[in-house]
Amino acid sequence: MTSRRSTLLATAALLGTTAAWGSTFFMIKDLLDRVPTLDFLAVRFTIAGLVMLAVAHRAVLGLERRTVRRALVVGAIYGVAQILQTAGLAHTAASVSGFITGMYVVCTPLLAAVLLRTRITAMTWAAVALATAGLAVLTLNGVSVGYGEALTFVAAMLYALHIVSLGAWSTARDALGMSVVQLLVIAVICLVATAPDGLVLPATGRDWAAVVYMALVAGALGLLAQTWAQSQLSPTRTAIIMSMEPVFAALFAVLLGGEEVELRMVLGGAMVLTAMLLVEVSPGRQVEGEVQHLTV
Repeated sequence: MTSRRSTLLATAALLGTTAAWGSTFFMIKDLLDRVPTLDFLAVRFTIAGLVMLAVAHRAVLGLERRTVRRALVVGAIYGVAQILQTAGLAHTAASVSGFITGMYVVCTPLLAAVLLRTRITAMTWAAVALATAGLAVLTLNGVSVGYGEALTFVAAMLYALHIVSLGAWSTARDALGMSVVQLLVIAVICLVATAPDGLVLPATGRDWAAVVYMALVAGALGLLAQTWAQSQLSPTRTAIIMSMEPVFAALFAVLLGGEEVELRMVLGGAMVLTAMLLVEVSPGRQVEGEVQHLTV
């Protein structure tokens, strides 16, 4: 019963995180008209990392060296993925970038099967295929393959590796400390990437409010929730739940961003939601729920 309760709580936490991430899309779209993308990422993750360090420095000091090394690795993976996704976005349409990034839903079970020897059931593969198709319906109006798409696909592979790595290494006890280290590493990587052109800061109170929200709610709390949730959920289930992010993005774009409801939004969102529910009610859910923690 306790394990089941923890799994449900982790699923709810991850859904809340994807909702927070989805709520930022229309804000980011508006903000990037005035602040370069890399500068926005650097400011966002620096605020998130420093605030979390100030609040939870004891959790960092309490980490074992091995856990710190793991947090450095997963933070670096995520930070590089952010840079590559941003670079790819400059050379491809946002809708295409969103779909290709969402391909971590496919990459995650593949990497989990190879690296963690996770058993993936036929029902789960069906859910992965359905989630991928739903993402395509939700985001795509056309696609081509080029430099930007290639960079974005590498970013998707890295996001999948981040999910698998957290699934292998995160524990409920170390989640807070690992989250702080990850945020600081991501901030350093983004600051280094934007350093050659100097750092552009938000100029208005409204822009600062948006950045602080994205730093603390979608950034700090989001990564903490993901890190803890992955101590309870397998990487494959995590990826399928996280595929709800563009669904929430479309929902908030309609509710707060002034966009009109389109049939593809409803159909694509329903497909992704169905994929998530398939995994949750699947007879093989117990197998998929086994979290393969590594000791290296």
